[in-house]
Amino acid sequence: MKEKEFINIIKNTLNSKYIGDDCAYLEDLGIVITQDNLVENIHFSMKYTTPYQLGWKSVMVNISDVCASGAKPKYLTIALSLPKSIDTKFIEEFYKGAKDASKDLKIVGGDITSADKIFISVTAVGETKNRKISSRSNAKVGYKIIVSGEHGNSATGLKILQKTFSSEINKFTKAHLMPDAQRKFSEEIAENITCDYAMMDTSDGLGDALMQIAQASGKTIKVNTNDIPHDKTVNIETVLFGGEDYQLVAAVPSDILDKITNYSIIGQVVEGECGILIDGKFYSNIDDKIFNHFE
Repeated sequence: MKEKEFINIIKNTLNSKYIGDDCAYLEDLGIVITQDNLVENIHFSMKYTTPYQLGWKSVMVNISDVCASGAKPKYLTIALSLPKSIDTKFIEEFYKGAKDASKDLKIVGGDITSADKIFISVTAVGETKNRKISSRSNAKVGYKIIVSGEHGNSATGLKILQKTFSSEINKFTKAHLMPDAQRKFSEEIAENITCDYAMMDTSDGLGDALMQIAQASGKTIKVNTNDIPHDKTVNIETVLFGGEDYQLVAAVPSDILDKITNYSIIGQVVEGECGILIDGKFYSNIDDKIFNHFE
């Protein structure tokens, strides 16, 4: 059973219009809300992660989802399930990392309980006032595909950590252990755009985000890998499908581009079958290339 199949079953069972994007947009309340889980030895390992780094990343991945919606991140709650071996120093360092990553956001509550391994669940709330909220179904023919930052760094960092178990921080390992949500990129688009647009983060890989937008919008997304910003030591397969970069990818009209300060155009939305056209090769499905938590 694939992860996406579970999500589709949940969405169809609940008959919910809110499930499908990075955040649920509760227009009547003027907020977006999202929740993510991190499970020890699936999403992270304490062999190469410090409690501070874990706290940082736990909240940052949720802030990234709020940014992907176009909303302003405002509040967080954190629930922890912990084994008996965890000491008070872990708790202190974890929350220091979470606080530093949160910056002007407020951590307003949560829960704590016992478990046989570390389980973290974070909920983030974003404010939608004066912002145009995105949906992955809003890509239109002629829209440009733009991205923030470099891609493939986090997956490269993970390979280094798994090989060396070193605490040394470099560009790649920092991208994996302590990512930064792209708040300015999100803000510049959401506060200036007036039409519908699509935006996602690349937590499951740039290729996956492109496919999700293409399928939800019923369009073909055409990209040129030479235009994707990445370190030249990182191969294109990792750039497209490595995941956990927490950059943003958006499908927007050309007239918004002069309002954005740092971006790269990597392609455009064209008419055609749902899927992505990468360097002239068409993909209608990339499930075999992306990470699946149930395999």
